[in-house]
Amino acid sequence: MTRVNALKVRNQFGEVLHLLESGKEPILIEKRKKVRAVLISYEDFQNRFIDKLAEEEKRRFLDDLRSRRESSLSPRSPLDTLRRLRGYDD
Repeated sequence: MTRVNALKVRNQFGEVLHLLESGKEPILIEKRKKVRAVLISYEDFQNRFIDKLAEEEKRRFLDDLRSRRESSLSPRSPLDTLRRLRGYDD
């Protein structure tokens, strides 16, 4: 992985972006010889995070839908439910 000083990122951001695009690997950003951040391409971000978040949201939505469906199931017949709604419940 390429290491870049934070000062270079600040002063030559376009060059750092070009380095990121051409290298196809994350860039470690250092400050005082200590890694402080990582710069990744948008494509890597999508593959690692956005798609993963969308998949998690989809799973939560489907789980919620299933639980609502199960809780709405009633042992009563549709006719009994209609009678209850109309106020004819015994």
